[in-house]
Amino acid sequence: MTSIDNTLQALQSRGLSRLEAQRLLLKVLGRDDHDRAWLLAHGSELMDAAASERLENLVQLHLDGHPLAYLLGHQAFYGLDLVVDARVLVPRPDTETLVDWALEVLSTALEAPVIDLGTGSGAIALALKATRADLQVSALDFSEDALTVARANAQRLQLEVNFRQGSWLNGVAEQFQAIVSNPPYIAAQDHHLAALVHEPLAALASGADGLDDIRTLIAQAPTRLLAGGWLLLEHGYDQAAAVRALLLAAGFTQVQSRQDLAGIERCSGGQWQAASKPF
Repeated sequence: MTSIDNTLQALQSRGLSRLEAQRLLLKVLGRDDHDRAWLLAHGSELMDAAASERLENLVQLHLDGHPLAYLLGHQAFYGLDLVVDARVLVPRPDTETLVDWALEVLSTALEAPVIDLGTGSGAIALALKATRADLQVSALDFSEDALTVARANAQRLQLEVNFRQGSWLNGVAEQFQAIVSNPPYIAAQDHHLAALVHEPLAALASGADGLDDIRTLIAQAPTRLLAGGWLLLEHGYDQAAAVRALLLAAGFTQVQSRQDLAGIERCSGGQWQAASKPF
């Protein structure tokens, strides 16, 4: 048997960061994910055989590419603790940029209707509702498995969101003050997909240039937006100019992009005016 301190050192020597090693240790020891101070105070204690075996299984999965959030069973997003598993994408910090922007464009609209398309774990929709309880938040996903995860998160967090199954805006009759989406945007042959093999492919890839679903959303959005409403889209690190061009060609105004914390143009969007006409 080895001590907690020695186990942490061994995990780091195998390529895990200190934080990853601590979180996996806390998981197998049945401690809270934030209880890293406990590890420091008990570093000389020995790991029992059962915990060591559970830890080794998790470490092997992580080294094989399984996201840490799947192994831990949850992921923090916009101050919320979301349950996640292989049925949904792991919410990324980059997507918080989209939530910030949506809250900004909705800041003066009371009880505004907003829809999150391709909701996955429910991250965006739940973040909006948690921050602005008055918003009428809907969320849609094609995957019933993803919706099961999203509904469970909403119930656990006691947030009222109208979840439904569907393909983008097909069959959606209402109009919204904002349509937000983190759609698939990776090109089908992009080498980055190899590192994401354990996450659902349908939520990642979108045609030869990664923009097929974004084109669909831009084409569908005008008839589902109230006058002055906004379409806000997350996209890849190198797609901002292309997405802005698509929005302008469709007749959107105020077309712009927003940067994530790394200074990368991560989201683009535009406003739909009543007098706007698609070209």
